[in-house]
Order: sequence, then C-alpha cells, then structure tokens
Amino acid sequence: MTRHEILALFQQWNNAIQTGEPKQAAALYAKNAVLLPTISNTVCQNHQDIETYFAIFMARKPIGKIDMADVRIFDQLATNTGVYTFSFKDGTCVKARFTFIYQLIDNRWLISHHHSSQMPE
Repeated sequence: MTRHEILALFQQWNNAIQTGEPKQAAALYAKNAVLLPTISNTVCQNHQDIETYFAIFMARKPIGKIDMADVRIFDQLATNTGVYTFSFKDGTCVKARFTFIYQLIDNRWLISHHHSSQMPE
C-alpha cells in the first residue's frame, strides 16, 4: 500500500457520500468500525448507526476536500489524519479534523475507526 493508494481511499469514501445511498458509505467500514461523526454527538458503533448518520449527513449533499493529510502505513493498518472541509448544497461549509484508520480485512482496506470533529474556531 502506498500513500497515493491511501489517499485514494478517501476519494472512494467521498464519492460514496455523494451518492445519497447510506449503505454505499457504510460498506466502506469494517463490521466493528467506530465512527465519531462530524455533525452529530452520537457515536456510531455498527453499520446501522453508520447508515443512520449518513442518511442525515448525505441529505445536506456534502462534498469533501482534504486540506492537509498525513498518511502512515503499518503492515495491516494505515492512517490518514488531517483537516478537511465539507461544502454543502445550502452554501455552508464545515472545516474538521479527521482520522481514518484503515485495516486490511479479506484483501480489502476498510475503515475500522473514523473520527471527525469540527474545528473549534
């Protein structure tokens, strides 16, 4: 796995959240993944919770852009940590810190942990 391939996983995720189909986004997460979402106080600890969050998030028509990323690769794990900005259909934006932890499961890199928190500005 290379830095470029890890960054491509973000684009795959970003494309999935633009489909409006929560199941497509949830399919990128491991079965036991944890999502600490950007615009909710609820910790998502299973695919149903993740789908429920994304149904709400996707309704806002988000488009994500990485502003800064730090990629680290460790055997069966990889991390992508940094800052991204979401632009929404209504013209608003949210800048947030993020961490994606990817795990190689059955020859597929899946998100095992995703933390996203709005910048405290």
